[in-house]
Amino acid sequence: MSRQETAPGGPAGDTSESALKRAIGPKLLILFVIGDILGTGIYATTGKVAGKVGGALWLPFVIGFVVAILTAASYVELVGKYPKAAGAALYTQKAFKVPFLTFIVAFMVMCSGLSSASAAARAFSGDYLSEFTGGAVPPTLVAILFILALAALNLRGVSESVKTNVVLTVVELTGLALILTIGAWAVLTGGGEPSRLGEFEASGAGYALLTGVLGATALGFFAFVGFEDSVNMAEETRDPVRAFPRAIFIGVAVTGTIYVLVALVSSLLVDYRTLEKSSGPLLEVVKAGGVDFPPKAFALIALFAVTNSALINIMMASRLCYGMANERILPRAMGRVLAVRRTPVAGIVFVSLLAVGLVSTGEIEGLGDTTAFLLLCVFAVVNIAVLVLRRDRVAHKHFRTPTALPVLGALTSLILASPLADRDADVYIRAGVLLAIGIALWGVNKLVMRARGET
Repeated sequence: MSRQETAPGGPAGDTSESALKRAIGPKLLILFVIGDILGTGIYATTGKVAGKVGGALWLPFVIGFVVAILTAASYVELVGKYPKAAGAALYTQKAFKVPFLTFIVAFMVMCSGLSSASAAARAFSGDYLSEFTGGAVPPTLVAILFILALAALNLRGVSESVKTNVVLTVVELTGLALILTIGAWAVLTGGGEPSRLGEFEASGAGYALLTGVLGATALGFFAFVGFEDSVNMAEETRDPVRAFPRAIFIGVAVTGTIYVLVALVSSLLVDYRTLEKSSGPLLEVVKAGGVDFPPKAFALIALFAVTNSALINIMMASRLCYGMANERILPRAMGRVLAVRRTPVAGIVFVSLLAVGLVSTGEIEGLGDTTAFLLLCVFAVVNIAVLVLRRDRVAHKHFRTPTALPVLGALTSLILASPLADRDADVYIRAGVLLAIGIALWGVNKLVMRARGET
C-alpha cells in the first residue's frame, strides 16, 4: 500500500459562511486518531472481555486489530477521495444512492459515538472514581454531569477541544506505558502466571469455543473504534487527502500493539475472574504488579483517559450531525454554527441530550457492545461501498487500497456482527430502539422537506 500525493488543484476548502475552521495539521491529526482510539475500551472493558474468553485475553485484541486495519484501509481510500465531514453517510449515498439507507448508516454511526461516549461516562463514574469517593457519589448523576461538561467544552471550539485531546492522549499513553512497565518488571522478576495466557473460559471446544472467542472479539473491538470518527474532521483538517493515510494507519498500528501488550500483562498478573468483576480492570493490574505505584495516581490517569474518549466521541457525533444537515439528511437547523466560535451548536446540544439518555439507562459492557455492534454493521457497508465506488473517478490523486482488503473487511465485520458472536440480548434491543428512533426522525424530516417543497 502506498500513499499517493494530492494533485495540484485538488479539493479546496470551503470558504462559505457555514464552513468549519481548518485548524488540524498532520501531527495533530495523528495524536487525535490515537487519542480517539485509546481510552474507555482498554481501560474499562478489558475485564469484561476476559470474562468472555478467559486467560487468553490477548487473542480477541489480535483479531480485533486485523479487522480494524482492514476497514481502516477502506476509510483511508474514501476520505482521500471525498474529504467531507459526513463520513460513512456520504460514502453510502455516493455508492448506493438510496437515501433511506444513507440515513440509517449515518444514524447508526452517530449513535455508536454516543453509546461509546456514554460507556466512557459510566467508566468515569465507576471503580476509578471510587478510589477517591469511596462510591459515595451516585454514578448516574456523575455520568450525566460529565456529559454536560464535555458539551460545554465542545461549544468552546474545535481548536480547544483538539488541544485538550492532545494533553489527555499523552496522559492516557503514560498510564498504558506504566502497565507495560509493570508487566516487564513482572517478567524479569519471575512474577505472574504465564500458564494463564493459554486458558479459555468457554467449556468444551468447537462451536462453544468459537462463539466465546467471537463474542470476546466483538466486545474487545470496542477498544479499536475511533479511527472512523476522524474522517468527520476532514473539513477541519489542512490537506486531508495527504494527512489521513498516515494518521489512520499509524494510529491503528500504535494502539493495536499497545492493546495486545496490555492484554498480555493483564492476564499474566491477574486472574480473569478478578478482572471481570471490575469496571477498572487496569487498576487491579497496578495493585497486583509488585511495583510501588499509588493506585490513586493510576486511577486519576484512567479518569483522564475515559474523559478523552467521551470528549472525542461527543465531538465527532456533533460534526456528523453538521455533515448530515449539509447533505440534507437532517433538517438544515442541525447545521447551525455559532457565529464567533464556528462550532456546530445545534449538533452538540442534540447529541448531548441523547447521550444523557443513554448513560441513564445503560452500563459499561452493554453500551460498549452496542457501540461495536452498530459500527460493525456500518463497516460492512463501508467496505462494500469502496468496491462500488471504484467506478467513480475524481480529479485528484488519492490512496487506493488493494481490493482484497475491503472484501475481507466486509466478511469479518459481518461475522462479528452476527449471532455467532455471543452477545447479550440487550445489545440487540438497544440497537433496535435506536434504529426505531432513527426511522421516526427520517419520516419527520421527509414530511418537513415535502411541506417546504424540497423533495
